[in-house]
Amino acid sequence: MKMFMFKSLCLAALMLISVLVGMQLANNGIHKMKGYDDPNLQKAVNINETNNDLQATFLGNDISSHDLEAKRKKLEEISAYNFFSSMGKKMSEGISGASEKLVQLITE
Repeated sequence: MKMFMFKSLCLAALMLISVLVGMQLANNGIHKMKGYDDPNLQKAVNINETNNDLQATFLGNDISSHDLEAKRKKLEEISAYNFFSSMGKKMSEGISGASEKLVQLITE
């Protein structure tokens, strides 16, 4: 099961990277087709590193570590209880435990 999940996550990551590379190649193709650089046309993914500060732009939206930290703090402050999330966790734990016991009974 662990190997299946590992392979699935690797496949999903590979597909995500493929999509991002495809977007960048399409952007480069648009530049070549136009024959000139349009300042309004932006790269799909742009990463800049200056003085130990990492700035990333994804589809024209700026992403920084400070934004992520602020969002994390805001989520910690809210700390809302999600009923459906907790029920889903309990249900998945129950199903996992039952399936493990069933496999053990079958293999013994």
